Amino acid sequence: MRTYDIQAAKTHLSRLVEQAAKGESFVITKGGKPMVKVVAIDAPAPRRTKRLGFLAGQFTVPADFDRMDEDEIAALFYGEE
Repeated sequence: MRTYDIQAAKTHLSRLVEQAAKGESFVITKGGKPMVKVVAIDAPAPRRTKRLGFLAGQFTVPADFDRMDEDEIAALFYGEE
């Protein structure tokens, strides 16, 4: 892996970035000490997903959903009757 001093990296940044994008990673040094490693990103292109209705048709809601277990819930809030 090639190393470049920070001044050389500044001078040739666009060329170095192009090389990194092609898979040739490199290290930037400052005062002879390695500071950063530049590598290509293999991130997939962001895709737009439809969020509303994404589970449409996957399940059914019971007709008494708004009243399900109302006795048990009332007992939890108000105590046993």
